[in-house]
Amino acid sequence: MYSAIQYIKHFFLSNHKGHNVHSPFVYNFVKNVLETRGEFYCFSEIENVRETLLYNHKSIIINDLGAKSKVDKSPKRTVSDIAKTSLKPKKQAQLLFRIVNHFQPKTVIELGTSLGISTLYISKAVKTSQIITIEGDKSIFEIAENLFKTLNIRNIKNINANFDNELEKIVNNLEKIDLVYFDGNHTKEATLKYFESILPKISENTVLIFDDIYWSKGMTEAWLEIKMNEKVKVTIDTFYFGIVLFRTTQPKQNFKLYTR
Repeated sequence: MYSAIQYIKHFFLSNHKGHNVHSPFVYNFVKNVLETRGEFYCFSEIENVRETLLYNHKSIIINDLGAKSKVDKSPKRTVSDIAKTSLKPKKQAQLLFRIVNHFQPKTVIELGTSLGISTLYISKAVKTSQIITIEGDKSIFEIAENLFKTLNIRNIKNINANFDNELEKIVNNLEKIDLVYFDGNHTKEATLKYFESILPKISENTVLIFDDIYWSKGMTEAWLEIKMNEKVKVTIDTFYFGIVLFRTTQPKQNFKLYTR
């Protein structure tokens, strides 16, 4: 109910089609990312993979380390049920692809691999980049790992670990971070903690993408705090994603944009 109410508010308060967006950088983002439609070369391939997961009725025991699912809190679930409730829907996954493709990051961190569909979209958007993705649950990790191996995806490093233990190690080992996709542990406290942990390695061109910023009141509160951070220069709220930019050449601005 909370998310539905927030979506209605977003629809009426957001800027449609980039009207009166005076920043050339953001206007270009609207036209080339939010308003772009059509099939990219890899979309059908990845959606075929989604179909195989939706028809996989194998049961596994999961240990959800983050905020629990709103749909199914049972530890024993089928792969198909997880695919139905946890995978990023086609429309949103392909928007993620367009965002990553637009910015072309070299080093990507993803918090929350799940079954690997979003990871595949990121991987195909930046084929020559290094993608480090972390999944806390071992059973889900193994399914995604097998999927990447079967598809012979070479630019994904899949790690089975608790975000709290692993993210700091990864950040310390990287010279800089180009893009982070936050899609795990949807709690206010964890989101703010992970945001703070990557700040030492941000650059002028770093992009942060926060998933489900209207998943709960706590997630929205985290998003509002992130927007107010002094290092953050531009934020783009598409409802599905909260995008953070650190471009010092841009005045501090917050955009609320509608995407179909």
